[in-house]
Amino acid sequence: MTTIKNICCIGAGYVGGPTMAIIAQKCPDIKVTVVDINEKRIAAWNDEDVNKIPIYEPGLSEIVKEAKGRNLFFSTDVDSAIDNAEMIFISVNTPTKTYGMGKGMAADLKYIELCARQIARVAKNDKIVVEKSTLPVRTAQALKDILENTGNGVDFQILSNPEFLAEGTAVEDLNNPDRVLIGGDIDTAEGKKAVQSLVDIYSNWVPAEHILTTNIWSSELSKLTANAFLAQRVSSINAMSELCEKTGANVNEVAKAVGMDSRIGSKFLQSSVGFGGSCFQKDILNLVYIAKSFGLNEVADFWEQVIILNDHQKRRFAANIVKTLFNTVSGKKITILGWAFKKDTNDTRESAAIYVSDYLLNEQAEIVVYDPKVTAEQIYADLDYLGTRPDSENRSLVKVVNTAEEACKDSHAVAVLTEWDEFKELDWKKIYDDMLKPAFLFDGRRLLDRKTKEELGFEFYAIGS
Repeated sequence: MTTIKNICCIGAGYVGGPTMAIIAQKCPDIKVTVVDINEKRIAAWNDEDVNKIPIYEPGLSEIVKEAKGRNLFFSTDVDSAIDNAEMIFISVNTPTKTYGMGKGMAADLKYIELCARQIARVAKNDKIVVEKSTLPVRTAQALKDILENTGNGVDFQILSNPEFLAEGTAVEDLNNPDRVLIGGDIDTAEGKKAVQSLVDIYSNWVPAEHILTTNIWSSELSKLTANAFLAQRVSSINAMSELCEKTGANVNEVAKAVGMDSRIGSKFLQSSVGFGGSCFQKDILNLVYIAKSFGLNEVADFWEQVIILNDHQKRRFAANIVKTLFNTVSGKKITILGWAFKKDTNDTRESAAIYVSDYLLNEQAEIVVYDPKVTAEQIYADLDYLGTRPDSENRSLVKVVNTAEEACKDSHAVAVLTEWDEFKELDWKKIYDDMLKPAFLFDGRRLLDRKTKEELGFEFYAIGS
C-alpha cells in the first residue's frame, strides 16, 4: 500500500484550487501544494485577506483560511513541488484548439504535454500522475509515453480522476459528490495499488459506494459524456422555448410537465439564453472531433447540433433586442445585468453575455455592464479575445459600473443575462422611472416575474413565453 504524504497539483484554477483546498481540509496529515506559473494568481491565493482569492465560490474562502499554512500551500516553485510529491494532479487548461489540425474542435493538449515533460525532467522517484483536467480519450497513453520515454528511469502510474463540479456549487459538490470516478490500469498490481492510494484519500470523507473505479479509457470518456448529456438537455429545452414563443405555450409549464416524468427528471430543463462555462462547449466539440476522427460522422453530427442550437439561442436573443427596439440599437444605451456565465461564480468563459454584447456592439449599441463579481478588466478581456473590433473600440463603447441602478439609468433596454439572486430584489420601480421610455426589459434567465414588471410599465420579454 502506498501511503500518500505529499500531493502536488499543477494548476491553481477553478478545478485545482477548490479541489486541493477540500483535500487539505479533509486530510490534515497530507501536505498539499498547489503550483502555477501565473505569479499574479498564486499571489492572490496567498493574500492575507482570503476574500481576495482569485476564485469566487460560496464557502471556499473559509476552507482556504482553515487549511492554508497548515497543510495547504500555494507556490510558483513547480519543480520543487513535483520533486517532493508522491502524487501529482494535472489540473491545467485544455482549451479548444485555435490553430492547425482540429482547429475549433479538438482539445489543445500543449499545456498537458508541457506538464508531462516537466514531471519527467524533475522526477527522481516513482510518481502517481492524476489527470484532473478534462481530456480526450486515450490522453493517458500519450502522458505515459512522454513520462516513460523522457524520464529518469522512474515508474509512473497514470490515473484519470475527472472533476464533476458545477461552478457556484463546487464546495458542496466536493463535500458531497454524486460519485468520484477513478480510472487506472486495473489489470496490473501496480495500477491497482495506485488506484487504491487515491481511493484511500477520498475515503476520508466520501462513502465507499460513491467511489467508482474503472479502466482509464472509460473514466476519460465518462467525463465528456456527462457534460454532453447535460448540455444536450439545455439545448433540448431551448429548442422548445422558441416553439413556445411562436405557439403561445409557456416553456416553464412544458418543462415542469416533462420533468415530472421520473424517466426524464426535472434537472437541467431551465430554458435560458444558452449555456456557458468552460466545459460544455469545449467537451462536446472534443467529442465531435473524436467521433469524426473515427469516421463516426452521424455521431459527430448529433452532438454538434447541441452546439449549433446553443449558438442560435444567443444570436436569437440579441436579434430580438434589436428587432424590438424598432430595428435599430445604434447609439442606444443597452444595460447588461450579469456577465458571469451563471450565478455564484466569477467565471465568464463562454458566457452568453459576451456573445449577446458582441452582437449588439456590431449593431453600434452602447453597452453598460454590471456584475457583482466580475471585474471590468475581465469583461474587456472577454470582448478583446473575440477580435471582432479594435480593443480601444471595446473600451469606448462598453462601460462597466458598480451598481445595477447606475447601469440602468437612462438606458433604452435592460437585458438580464446572469441569474444573480440580487437582480430579483432590485428596486425595479426606480429603475423603470430612470429609464428612457418605452422601457424594455429582456429576461434571458427567466428570473423575473412578468406580471409585476408589466404593471410597472415595462415592455417585458422572457425566453420561452
